[in-house]
Amino acid sequence: MIEVVAALIWDNDRFMICQRPEYKARGLLWEFVGGKVEPGETYEEALIRECQEELGVVIDPSDVFMDVVHEYPDLTVHLTVFNSEIISGTPKKIEHNDIKWVTTAEAEDYDFCPADVAIVERLKIHNDSVNS
Repeated sequence: MIEVVAALIWDNDRFMICQRPEYKARGLLWEFVGGKVEPGETYEEALIRECQEELGVVIDPSDVFMDVVHEYPDLTVHLTVFNSEIISGTPKKIEHNDIKWVTTAEAEDYDFCPADVAIVERLKIHNDSVNS
């Protein structure tokens, strides 16, 4: 099992999603920015590093939003998702094909990596409970 972290980065009622490059596994699907936890790193350190490498921003990960275990045909990931905010920099498409800020309702229009679908589903439930 591979330990992976992702950032749920908010801007008011929108959150950031990133489109994977075409040449990578699950190419052109949408995901939450992040990546593998390297040996000796905490989850938070890995997430800060990944956001610097992939977006050119410094983030502040706070609490865990959720975690997901997903079995792909080629690997199994344990994905830990942190609520996060950008504390410096403007997101750039360093690693990704595209970056979007979307609402929970708009997220339904995008094809997400299978492990990230559970995050979008939880966001919908969270959003519905906040708005009811």
